[in-house]
Amino acid sequence: MITRRTLLGAAGVMAAATAQGRKKIAALSTAYHVRSHSDNFITRFLEGYWINEKYYPTPCDIVSLYTDQVHPGDISRRLAYAYGFKIFPTIAETLTLGTGKLAVDGVLLIGEHGNYPSNDKRQKLYPRWEFMKQVVEVYEKSGRAAPVFVDKHLSYDWTKAKWMYDQSRRLKFPMMAGSSVSVTFRRPELDFPMDAPFEEALEVGGGWVEDGGIFHNLETLQCFVERRKGGETGVRAVEHLDGEAVWKFVPRPLLEAALSRARKSGKGRPEDVKNPVLCRIEYRDGFRAAALMLPGLVNEHLFAAWVGGKIYSTLCYIPIENSNNFSPLVDSIARMFTHGTLDYPVERTLLTTGALAFLMESRHQGHRRIETPQLQIAYRAPARSYYGPGEGS
Repeated sequence: MITRRTLLGAAGVMAAATAQGRKKIAALSTAYHVRSHSDNFITRFLEGYWINEKYYPTPCDIVSLYTDQVHPGDISRRLAYAYGFKIFPTIAETLTLGTGKLAVDGVLLIGEHGNYPSNDKRQKLYPRWEFMKQVVEVYEKSGRAAPVFVDKHLSYDWTKAKWMYDQSRRLKFPMMAGSSVSVTFRRPELDFPMDAPFEEALEVGGGWVEDGGIFHNLETLQCFVERRKGGETGVRAVEHLDGEAVWKFVPRPLLEAALSRARKSGKGRPEDVKNPVLCRIEYRDGFRAAALMLPGLVNEHLFAAWVGGKIYSTLCYIPIENSNNFSPLVDSIARMFTHGTLDYPVERTLLTTGALAFLMESRHQGHRRIETPQLQIAYRAPARSYYGPGEGS
């Protein structure tokens, strides 16, 4: 039974740990309720997290929180009471703890969920750039900066996303971003060596075909294909297709290999899906890949590729019952906060953010192929891919 004494005890433990030099983290949330992304990230930093059968106590302390909206099922107020952190009315105060200067060692920027409009390109207008702008203003006024994690794609708008990335380079603070799906458990575990001879790749996902859903598929694709020969070179062009036009470009052997890994497939043939969506990516080095969404048939994230004349495939596993796909990502973010290291480059998310923005533009313009000279983003993947080990829980 949770009593007031228990809650006060938890707050006392947190305060003592902070006094011992643990990193102090400010959390920025659009909305904080059960099973929201704020819950999936921030609550794990409060409670700790499990990866398979091992518990990881949180190595940092949430000391402040800003919530842009208060959901009817908000849990942030109760958590603030239980863990002894303060909710501030502005982002600046959340980062400065009311002192006027940066007073935290890291920032969690969770701009997902909440009542925000969508535009006519089917992009949700989450205020991630607006949050980041205020973070940067505090950094500039304080004369120092701290690491930042941004949930999912940097922004719906390419110019805003590039600005966010550029600030991290200008002010020299570590930055992470991205999707939990790209670092979740793989069934079977599948990784490729650097400079693998990729020939073609396909990611197969579910029916969430607005920008937030497509992003998960694109970054899942990217975490594999960035390991191809020569490293990542950037994207030359993108094309969004839907309906019958999709099937002209789907590589059938890769589709079958990907679907063979599914554990929750619906019934029927892929061709019977009413509203399939295909996002085609043409890279600057000539490599081609795609993400296919099959509403009603697929509710997972599947990957297949021709590599060195053979087909390889896997399932990027999402434990729906406990959202534990977020635990490996939280573990990685914690290392950035505590050691300043990055398990994967933020350029992965920058590139997929840009590809996504131009794919939604392609859809808006009647599925026109759009060249993307802006996406000349070259980078090298880590020597070993970072993702959750084992079967997952």
